[in-house]
Amino acid sequence: MIRGLILMVLAMLAAPLAAQDSLPPAPYAYKQLDDPAQEKTAQDLMMTLRCLTCQSQSIADSDAPMAGDMRHQVRTRIAEGEDPEAIRAWLIERYGDWVSYQPQVTAMTWPLFAAPIVLLLFAALIARKRFGRARATGDKS
Repeated sequence: MIRGLILMVLAMLAAPLAAQDSLPPAPYAYKQLDDPAQEKTAQDLMMTLRCLTCQSQSIADSDAPMAGDMRHQVRTRIAEGEDPEAIRAWLIERYGDWVSYQPQVTAMTWPLFAAPIVLLLFAALIARKRFGRARATGDKS
């Protein structure tokens, strides 16, 4: 009896997961906007947004259901006249900085932008000391 109860609870928990993939795609997931200028704006934005499922493709290139939902959101918001940067900001707020291929400098990300500069300055300092010492000993002999 306990085994049957456990199986029933597991089936109830798994049902929403199975239903997620069986839903039809969002209307604008695979359908372009009627206005070519708006579609170009949407395509330009979608090329700069990363698919959260595939992780190596933009949402414009991905066939994942999640990317289709994101394409639908982008196209719907563009059709309503929303600014592409406002849409990007909304997606970043919703999914995190990682969703954008164009990272922004924030309080959390500035070390990632500063680290290469610091490393280059450190390497230049070491090279200067190393070659300066070699030149000094070469002049004395």
